[in-house]
Amino acid sequence: MRGTDQRSGELFSYVGLEQRVRADHPLRAIRSIVNEALETLSGEFAVLYSGIGRPSIPPEMLLRAMLLQAFYSVRSERQLMERLEFDLLFRWFVGLGADEPAWDHSTFSKNRDRLLDGDIAARFLSAVLARPRVRRLLSTEHFSVDGTLIDAWASVKSFRPKDDPGPPHDDGGGSKTSSSFRGEKRSNATHASTTDPDAMLYRKGPGMEARLCFIGHGLMENRSGLLVDARLTRVSGHAERLAALEMIEPYADRPRAITLGADRGYDAADFVEELRTLNVRPHVAQNVSGRRSAIDRRTTRHASYAASLRIRKRIEEAFGWIKMIAGLRRTKLRGLEKVDWSFTFAAAAYNLIRLPRLLGEAA
Repeated sequence: MRGTDQRSGELFSYVGLEQRVRADHPLRAIRSIVNEALETLSGEFAVLYSGIGRPSIPPEMLLRAMLLQAFYSVRSERQLMERLEFDLLFRWFVGLGADEPAWDHSTFSKNRDRLLDGDIAARFLSAVLARPRVRRLLSTEHFSVDGTLIDAWASVKSFRPKDDPGPPHDDGGGSKTSSSFRGEKRSNATHASTTDPDAMLYRKGPGMEARLCFIGHGLMENRSGLLVDARLTRVSGHAERLAALEMIEPYADRPRAITLGADRGYDAADFVEELRTLNVRPHVAQNVSGRRSAIDRRTTRHASYAASLRIRKRIEEAFGWIKMIAGLRRTKLRGLEKVDWSFTFAAAAYNLIRLPRLLGEAA
């Protein structure tokens, strides 16, 4: 029998949001871990808010909404608020009732910026990994490190001389002027972006174009492939190695040596020596392109060296998800502090996406 194409017009629903989300939905396991982590951060949130005035968006709801923005590749706060208006799954995950109005997108953005003051992204990442059922999945002996470029929200045309930061010459072509930099020598020492002064010009390799960007760093444990640390810095030739040493040092304070896998970009004598001083075995891919590698037979002869080189490539999966799904191929924020916050938060979101399957396998 054919159904009728008519609206019911009913004003009341007797099915709650909890009943509308199926029992095996992946977001159920994620929400449980998120709520446990947010509960431990309650004291951190209390410091950021005044005891008087109008109630703001609860930080727990705000962070859960931002996780959805990363999970479902929602491009902007405006689109996120629109999605919250009609998507019952989003409302259930955030904690909004079916009849509660969504927030204004500008109010949401201002409340998000307040969380920058408390370094909440890094604390949230640590709180997720500190859950007992998650901690059992982590390796404490074998790690991998890598870095990836994050394009800045700034045009190359904004890269102007520091002593003359004015707009480029107007050639009469309208608002979008054409600028030619042929023959002009530009460097980070003499030029800076007028849009985002923290972004720096960087070329990934010979023959490649120079871009205004930052560099994101990740430290992965090798057992489950989860990111245990993430940070973002200005670009430089030594940025990846310096960040790697800072990230691995807290895990190296133990009698037994740990391992750190990395690609051949980390094959530098001073970096390898620093790792050995920290009692970290440098499982770094050998770079023998016209040079002598700092990694010799005392490292490569072990079977664990080959295993580390094979497993370390999994960190590229994390960077791919952060850039393609979470939308950080090109950041939509300006300033090193804000971009660092969003990169670290995206790393926490990546871990949460993978945890339901990992926890299911462990069970």
